[in-house]
Amino acid sequence: MILEYKIFENRVEVSPLKDFELADTLMCGQCFRFKEREDGSFFGVAMGKEITLRKDGDTLTLFCSGEDFKLWRTYFDLDTDYGKIKESLSKIHPTLAEASKFAPGIRILRQEPFEALISFIISQNNNIKRISGIVEKLCSLCGEEIGDGVYAFPTLEAMAKLSVEDLAPIKAGFRAKYIVDAVAKVRSGEVCLEAIPEMSFDSAKAELMKIKGVGEKVAHCVLLYGFHRLEGFPMDVWMKRAMAVLFPENKGEDFGEFAGIAQQYIFHYARLHPELFENS
Repeated sequence: MILEYKIFENRVEVSPLKDFELADTLMCGQCFRFKEREDGSFFGVAMGKEITLRKDGDTLTLFCSGEDFKLWRTYFDLDTDYGKIKESLSKIHPTLAEASKFAPGIRILRQEPFEALISFIISQNNNIKRISGIVEKLCSLCGEEIGDGVYAFPTLEAMAKLSVEDLAPIKAGFRAKYIVDAVAKVRSGEVCLEAIPEMSFDSAKAELMKIKGVGEKVAHCVLLYGFHRLEGFPMDVWMKRAMAVLFPENKGEDFGEFAGIAQQYIFHYARLHPELFENS
């Protein structure tokens, strides 16, 4: 897939770009720092930078410099042909083929691993709105201000200065002690995030699960969204129910190298078809 784009003074236009819908991707619970504006554009913060973007038909407009676009094209996974991935997944199971039609615009973001780790520790037993609020409070507490009231995600060194008591203002509850433990273990090297890309999936999962409060589901989320390990297949209560009803004879690993993308399609499809679960 060859990405076609034009660079202007204060924006970059990518066109044609299919299989990417902003709301589906940015509001599905894989990231927590984007908000939709009244005009339909989205504003967010990632990699220490602000970004505003808008999608009109097959044209994606990113309001950034040409230099910063190099970062954003990677972050939004713009060079990946999701049409081919959907074709591949559709051959696995007819229900998966059906599910892929209902969320064709979801992409898996390539997020910064440390931010993904802390964010998904915060996500435990939480909803997207509250997760986003806690993450924003954390950024305001110890992140670098990069705009008017806009803060980057805190660095490891900045967070290493914080105790459980220092985290009280973000109202993370029981998760605060897990955040502190994660920071301490990453900083000491007991958990080596840099080594994870070269590890097998099971070894990488075990590495993350050294952190208090990081179980199977959180580890899968961090690997999928923070390391782009597409074999990750997070299973919360809702996904377990969806799998039991829609794919009773399958497990996540049955969906192959793109299992994480399949998970997103299944989750979205299940939410749009509550009638399928009335008797379950």
